[in-house]
Order: sequence, then C-alpha cells, then structure tokens
Amino acid sequence: MPNDKHTVERVQTGVRMEKRLLKVLRAFADYQDLTLGDLMEGIVLHAFDGKCAFSPRSLQRIQELKNFYGLNLDSSASHRLTEAPPGRLPKKEKSAK
Repeated sequence: MPNDKHTVERVQTGVRMEKRLLKVLRAFADYQDLTLGDLMEGIVLHAFDGKCAFSPRSLQRIQELKNFYGLNLDSSASHRLTEAPPGRLPKKEKSAK
C-alpha cells in the first residue's frame, strides 16, 4: 500500500562530495521544501529500483541550478573524479566594490 508509513532509524553521517554538486542538491532540496537528507534518501531509493527520481520539470530546474552553480559534470564523470591537491584550484576573483 503506497500510503503506509515506514518507521526508520536515521544516523548522522559526514560524507565528502564535490562542492558544486552539493550546492545544486541543497538548492534543489530547498526548492522542493525538503531536507537534504530526505532528498538524498529519495534519490537513492529510486536509483536502487532502477528509476529516475525526478520529473521532467524537476530535471529542468536541476539543469538551471547546474548552470547557475557552474556544475559541468554528468554521470559520465562518476568514476573519474579526482581530488585537487590543496591550493591547486583557481581562486574566485573578488568583485570590485
């Protein structure tokens, strides 16, 4: 039955994630009025079932957020991400006041 409630035990976790990807996730969770954890649980449960977690409208909003935050990664980058050595990423330019 789809409306059955499931009581779960949640734990606090510290995961490392690509910075822009996290920004997009946080912004989309806020847009959907969800917590980041609730959004991630939904994404993972859908993925485990081999389903897309997002409607076409949601995917469009995610693309807008990716553009806004400069996230140019897609699923093909999934197993090819490497961490930059400290101090090796370009610094953001400070805007003149």
